[in-house]
Amino acid sequence: MKRKRHTTDEVVRKLREAEVLEGQGQTLGQVCQRLEISEQTLHRWRRQFRGMGDDQIKRLKELEEENRRLKKAVADLVLDKQIIEEVLRGKD
Repeated sequence: MKRKRHTTDEVVRKLREAEVLEGQGQTLGQVCQRLEISEQTLHRWRRQFRGMGDDQIKRLKELEEENRRLKKAVADLVLDKQIIEEVLRGKD
């Protein structure tokens, strides 16, 4: 089965949907099957996002986006450095 990375929005939406489905009397297995996730994933998400308010989730998303941008910047700089090193080696 192909792995899917869920965005923070998708995780929060699925956690809320899981609460509703469990409130309707569905078993944990049925809930996970409906959400197309494993029980371990649901437990991990609950542990990770338990007690987080909307403002904290919004801040988490902002930090994830900043982290993504910084990783891209570092990758670009490493590539630039490698290109410069190759050019300098070629001039010797």
